[in-house]
Amino acid sequence: MDTGAPEATAQATPALPGDLGLVMEFVNSLDVEPNTDLLAGVAGLRSWLLERGVVTPAEARRLTAADAARVREFREAVRALLRANHGDPLDAGALAVLDTEARRPALRVHFTADGGARLVPAGEGADRLVARVLGAIAAADVEGTWRRLKVCAEDSCAWAYYDVSRNGSRAWCSMRVCGNRAKARRHRTRTRATSPD
Repeated sequence: MDTGAPEATAQATPALPGDLGLVMEFVNSLDVEPNTDLLAGVAGLRSWLLERGVVTPAEARRLTAADAARVREFREAVRALLRANHGDPLDAGALAVLDTEARRPALRVHFTADGGARLVPAGEGADRLVARVLGAIAAADVEGTWRRLKVCAEDSCAWAYYDVSRNGSRAWCSMRVCGNRAKARRHRTRTRATSPD
């Protein structure tokens, strides 16, 4: 079966501001439809973080299965935030996870040579990843780009994408795949409702 993920990846995705690209990759580390999870275990988490330069090799070796479980739970809470960017209500459980992670002392303000300020992650390992994602969300919200990072409205997909439409109303990662699925489903429902028994 064709999935929205490869199509979405193949579409011209602009360079995302700040660390939003990392946030998108993080959410997409679980491909919902084929149910492949790059963070399924501690080895996968280590590899994913090392490939993106989030942790040092020494930090990666110290990661545990508990860290992997924590990161997966956090990832799904972030996915729920991206659903809320479509206007869906934010799940209370996801909000609790996000609030818990936000209370960890993992972000600092760093002042640059030109007098600017930015959030930088503190800590190591899973704490650094969580801090980078939270910092990216906060910075993007201030910059006005956060609401454009969404997950596909097609529940069987839930692939994260950056909405580049003029009015920010894009609902699917791919109109050709997920959009067509949704339209075909609506058409079948309408046809069944209007056809005689």
